Parts: sequence; C-alpha cells; structure tokens
Amino acid sequence: MSRTIYVDGSYVPEAEARISVFDRGFLFADGVYEVTAVVGGRMVDFDSHLSRLDRSLAALDIVSPLTDRELRVVHEKLIARNGLDEGIVYLQLTRGVADREFSYPYGLTPTIVAFTQAKPLLDNPLAESGVPVVLVPDIRWRRRDIKSIALLPQAMGKEFAKRNGAYEAWMVENDLITEGTSSSAFIVDSEGVLRTQPLGRHILPGVTRRAVLRLAEEHGVAFEERPFGIDEALGAREAFLTAASAFVLPVISIDGRNIGDGTPGQITRRFRELYLKECCQENI
Repeated sequence: MSRTIYVDGSYVPEAEARISVFDRGFLFADGVYEVTAVVGGRMVDFDSHLSRLDRSLAALDIVSPLTDRELRVVHEKLIARNGLDEGIVYLQLTRGVADREFSYPYGLTPTIVAFTQAKPLLDNPLAESGVPVVLVPDIRWRRRDIKSIALLPQAMGKEFAKRNGAYEAWMVENDLITEGTSSSAFIVDSEGVLRTQPLGRHILPGVTRRAVLRLAEEHGVAFEERPFGIDEALGAREAFLTAASAFVLPVISIDGRNIGDGTPGQITRRFRELYLKECCQENI
C-alpha cells in the first residue's frame, strides 16, 4: 500500500509526490528538518522538536508558512492516513523555489514535505545487545546546532560505520568526541558521572539528549556537560547514545575495544527504562 505524503498543503500518494528541480533544498541544501518518533500512534517529544525547528529556521532567515499548531495537524493527519502505529515522521522545510543564485532570494514561499516511516522502536533488540561504534574525523561545517539537511559528512560517517561492522560513527574534533552522525554521545566516567558535550555551535541540541539530562537531574544522577576525549571514552564504565528514533542505546565498544565489560551497563539500562516510561507509558 502506497504511503500518503504531505507536499506544500496537499496529501498525495507517494508516487505523485513532486518538488521542483529549482527547489533550494535540492540545489543548495538550503533547508532544515526534524524527525519525530511515533509510538502507539502518538508523537514523542513533539513540542521540543518544534522548538528546535523554530531555532533552525530563525538561524537561516526562513519563515515557516505554517504555525506550530498547523505543523502538528500535518503530523497527526499523516499518522492517521498512513495508519502509523510505531515509527517516525520526517519533516523537511526549505527556503523554496527560485532560479539558481547563491544569495537568498527573498519573498519565496518555503517548501514543506513530510512523510512517515514504519519501524520498531520499543522492542529494539539493540537495546539488549548494545551497539558498536567507530570513530571518524568530524568534517562538518561550523553551525552544527542548525539541523540542516546538508548531511553528506554524516552519511559518509554512517557508511564507514556500516563497512566496519558498527552501528554508528562518533565524530572526533581536536581529539574530543563531539557526537554521533545521527545521535548524541554519552559516557559514564570512571567516577560514575554522566558526561556529554555542552551545547554550542559544535553539536546539535539533541531532543532526547535534553530529556536524558533532565531525567538525570530528577533522579539524582550526577552529570556534567563537559567534553571528553577518546581515551576517556575507552576508559569509561559505560557509554550510550541518544536519538529520536533510537531513544537510548548502549554502546558496548569503540573501534573494537570494549567499554566496561562489553555489555550494556546498569545506568544506561536505567535511562532507557526511565525515558520509555515517561514518553511511552501507555505502550510498555
């Protein structure tokens, strides 16, 4: 059965979804996106995704033609029309269509596209086994806090991970681990303190990252938003990653070297449990 896709105000069959070859998202990657998890037909952390979308749009001087409420309705209609119980909704918003010119053409109507993908999120076997990661150089641009659709460096890192039998690649800059290609990176250091990079232009402000830090504060888990290097990560008690479509996943090895005893740690398991209980209570 063909999915229904949202394109600029219309809900159309997947085979009929079209955008212009002059769309600046296609020509310049001039746009932003969000991915929202869906469990039991309901969106997870959607308000936080909308807030981040608004920040990204403002950074690029793009004004959405739809209000936050209207964007919520688009998501809800796509979920209903596609009968999505568990998976994600992908939303992309670009500056719009204009003849090819590097500088911004003002007065354009932004292009909005959204679609669903069905995938298991709750009963993810990787949550039990843990995942290996590999390290790659961080070759991205300097405004990583904008959730830009310019994702070629991340795609290259993800491909490197796949070719080396890993689930994810963690990116390294100045000997420090910044984040994953599509995730935030965490360790539990030798003192039992949760560590992750502080916010700034060097990383994306992850929605699930934010939720995990709030849960740490609420449940008395010591944490620091402080950079950590490769040696610190390899010497950590535990490591894990967070992402909207993965929630919390244990990292059991980095570049083939075990983290701790090479199995998911108790603190990681606890954070996944707490997050799922909060976001998906009716479905677990």
